[in-house]
Amino acid sequence: MKKHNFYAGPSILSDYTIRNTSQAILDFEGMGLSIMEISHRSKEFVAVMDKAQMMFKSLLNIPEGYSVLFLQGGASMQFCMVPYNLLSKKAAYLDTGSWASKAIKEAKLFGEVDVVASSKESVYSYIPKDYIVPADADYFHITTNNTIYGTEIKEDIEAGVPLVADMSSDIFSRPLDVSKYDLIYGGAQKNLAPSGVTFVIVKDEILGKAGRPIPTMLDYQTHIDKESMFNTPPVVPVYAALKTLEWYEQQGGVEAMHKLNLEKAELLYGEIVRNKLFVPNVKDEADRSIMNVTFVMDENYKQLEADFLSFATSRGMVGLKGHRSVGGFRASIYNAMPISSVQALVDTMKDFENKN
Repeated sequence: MKKHNFYAGPSILSDYTIRNTSQAILDFEGMGLSIMEISHRSKEFVAVMDKAQMMFKSLLNIPEGYSVLFLQGGASMQFCMVPYNLLSKKAAYLDTGSWASKAIKEAKLFGEVDVVASSKESVYSYIPKDYIVPADADYFHITTNNTIYGTEIKEDIEAGVPLVADMSSDIFSRPLDVSKYDLIYGGAQKNLAPSGVTFVIVKDEILGKAGRPIPTMLDYQTHIDKESMFNTPPVVPVYAALKTLEWYEQQGGVEAMHKLNLEKAELLYGEIVRNKLFVPNVKDEADRSIMNVTFVMDENYKQLEADFLSFATSRGMVGLKGHRSVGGFRASIYNAMPISSVQALVDTMKDFENKN
């Protein structure tokens, strides 16, 4: 039976990425060696790193003056690296979910943090909009897509101060004006690669101003100077990231991915709203994520929740159970998710409705 992978992360990857990475694990570049066992300083792997950075810049139209880094530690490491490198006196944060909240907690270790707005009181079911970013903030931090709650900031905002964004789960899902951001980071295990590598896009001129000694490994400048090769990088995830970037280019780039993502989201949200059994978690359509679609059973059919999950599983759906903090269901429909899998889920929802 075909499986339809709706896991939130680690999550679905393109067949192209999986096939090519698998081959490189067996024999990389005809060397007779696995990519898992070659030197990261070999000319063959240095070429992989160089091309991955180049394609990152090309696909996102990253301007001059920015560096692309491949690091380790996940987005969680960035929660402290960002303030370590950028927070001098005060930072501003928008609290839109668990990951934003964790970033806020880390930033408070380095200086004053102004949480300009939060949707915590409504279990993060919307994106706050009426807030003021203090003009004296060293930076303003946002989490663009909230995987647990199914909300998303879908436009490049004007912050008035340096803008930092955690884009772990929606990078490459829509066109970006990178010039509006001073730093973008994210774990790769949603839209780029297996877990183990973290991407950072940083505007070079923003660094060196925090006025504190920074440990070597936590200093962005270290990794810029060494082109992400200061220590041994996670070679397999970096290679898989390159294959995903190649796949994006083959599909028509970020604009093509965005068009497909909108179609998938419209199809699934349309069924959730139409189907008498289900209700979307996020009421405002403008705030609904096109990456993570969260929904619950209508109050009149709560008793059918376990039955639906079992029914969907029998039809090849995996990873649909919602996060424990919100319950219900979550369909993660990242870039690599084909629209045929979304249609299969919609058909499953219709069939379950007919049964009940």
